[in-house]
Amino acid sequence: MKTSTCDSWDARFFAMADLVASWSEDPSRKVGAVIVGGANQVVSTGYNGLPRGVSDQHPERLSRDDGAKYLWIEHAERNALYNMLRAGVSSKECRMYCNSFPCADCSRAIVQSGIGDLRTYSPDMTDQKYGKHFRVALDMFEEAGVEVRLYSRQDEKIDQVIKSLSDARQSQNNFFR
Repeated sequence: MKTSTCDSWDARFFAMADLVASWSEDPSRKVGAVIVGGANQVVSTGYNGLPRGVSDQHPERLSRDDGAKYLWIEHAERNALYNMLRAGVSSKECRMYCNSFPCADCSRAIVQSGIGDLRTYSPDMTDQKYGKHFRVALDMFEEAGVEVRLYSRQDEKIDQVIKSLSDARQSQNNFFR
């Protein structure tokens, strides 16, 4: 699989996906997704979390050991799509950035929603739980005509954006008053 190099916009949206992932209610998996329109405007975000209005005050719902979390937690990619739908935004000319390669379930949702461009990190095809999902997802995207661009987690541009964010948060830079 060919790995692409980030441009400045890609790096910003991957950094944003990481920020959104930090909001995840799933203690064992921090995934974030950002959907962007044709003019590089953010139209939706999503993270791994419980459905809207469902309490996170029940730790047993988040258990990986008994599989409860797989019944309660919605994936970041689908949450971003649902949030876009809820806001009445069209997926036409949109692309999705995700800080983790999507499972087959989320891949179906991406295809069905009309997202034509997915930008994410290279999948670990040897992953015990999701390796088969990744193979199916890649086949599905290819057949459906979804352009998939894969990136390295060690991309220099992403590191620069994250450093810039850290620099901007320093009180001596006068960005914040």
